[in-house]
Amino acid sequence: MEKMDQSLISIFNMDMEKPELLQTMRDMAALAGVLNELSDKESFQAPKNVLRFIRILNLINQEALGITDPIENEDTLFYRYRHTYGYDEEMTIEYVKHLIYILGKFNWITKTAKRIKMRDLGKRMMDVLIRLANDSLAYYMNDDVARSLFQAKRDAEISEAYDDKGISGGNKLASMIKNVEEAILLLKERELEYLADRNALSQVEVIHQLMKELEMKMVERLAKFETLDQELVFASIKQRGMTAISEGTKISLGTINKILKFAHIQETNFIETIQPDLLRNFIVQTFDPPMGSDIPNAHQILSFMEQGQYEDENMEGLWVPIKFASPLSPTAIVEGIDYIENYEPITDEIEEKMDADFQEIEEIMEEKLEEVMGDSKWQMTKQMIHTEHIEKYLAEVEEAGLDELVIQAGSEKWSDVLNGLIGVSALVANKKADIDEKANRKLLGNMEKRDWRWTDDEQGSYGIRKRGK
Repeated sequence: MEKMDQSLISIFNMDMEKPELLQTMRDMAALAGVLNELSDKESFQAPKNVLRFIRILNLINQEALGITDPIENEDTLFYRYRHTYGYDEEMTIEYVKHLIYILGKFNWITKTAKRIKMRDLGKRMMDVLIRLANDSLAYYMNDDVARSLFQAKRDAEISEAYDDKGISGGNKLASMIKNVEEAILLLKERELEYLADRNALSQVEVIHQLMKELEMKMVERLAKFETLDQELVFASIKQRGMTAISEGTKISLGTINKILKFAHIQETNFIETIQPDLLRNFIVQTFDPPMGSDIPNAHQILSFMEQGQYEDENMEGLWVPIKFASPLSPTAIVEGIDYIENYEPITDEIEEKMDADFQEIEEIMEEKLEEVMGDSKWQMTKQMIHTEHIEKYLAEVEEAGLDELVIQAGSEKWSDVLNGLIGVSALVANKKADIDEKANRKLLGNMEKRDWRWTDDEQGSYGIRKRGK
């Protein structure tokens, strides 16, 4: 811990002319040289041959650590390989001899008359290769999401193993945060896949457990790096790290809760106690649930239900809820699917045909034309002359004297009598009534009370008769 206040030992901060740095680069060249020599052989290009090479290195390394007996020569190494890993027809004594020659050429081992002995360079290089292989194996034993989390956790462990000892782990803190961010993106993309797989609970629990362990590691790592003189750079990385791990924990825990909630709903009578107000609020909330919320949206619900729990429920990617009441009949569903599968869009230009809208003409015979025209003229006349009272009285009596008609249909006042005479004139002119000048009908009397007089009393005696249709 006391070394954390000092600059970490790093090849990038070292003077290029420093002998220690040059020797380090020679070690790297030696590693590259061994791999280069072996890569010239076609047999080393296959994964299984790489494994045979690492197994040989492990046997030599075990002897160097004092775990096994000394290796006298290539034959000893060859038969120890068979005893440890079983018979392998691809593993020959010639290959072992060639490998020992190359390792000796690059000073990984030294060969004497009595034994094959590992040098310090060989020990460190073998450790690097074996650790690399084991790290890769552990990495590939996880799924896509867990791989990024595993790598992030590995970054934290490497940082703990190196940075705390004053040796640079190579920006492992930034690498750890980046891997967590990538894991979160993958977790978001695969959340629907996890919900659709009812056996994914254990897998998500592993991811969540990794996330929790990583959270502890990250908090611990960030706390140690607070003492470094890189506050501005560190503040940004710290903020990213805390945001990423918080979001990742919420998403992984939210996915687990959704799976458990769905499974619980399937086992209970929850659907029988639906309350409209709560259902409405649920629909609103599922439209855009907040980050880290346990509320599933429509895609997640359908993904979880799309598990093929019932026979014929899955139809090549189309989920048909056979257990729930549906307003669509099976025939309609089949017809709809057939329509979708065989639908061919219309590519020809659509020709629009305009149908003329003709109103049917009412035909009027010639003998009725005068009557129709007369009615039209009469209706126009009635808009200007009020004949209603005259017509009503004639309808009652059929025939009346002119004096009687204008007074009974109106009054004895001069203005009413004048209107009555205009109405009678309109009726006669439009052939609604006939006038008989020789009818000689009696006048009603009360002549002294009238404020008007007939020019000739004979006019008042004219008879007016209603005409029939």
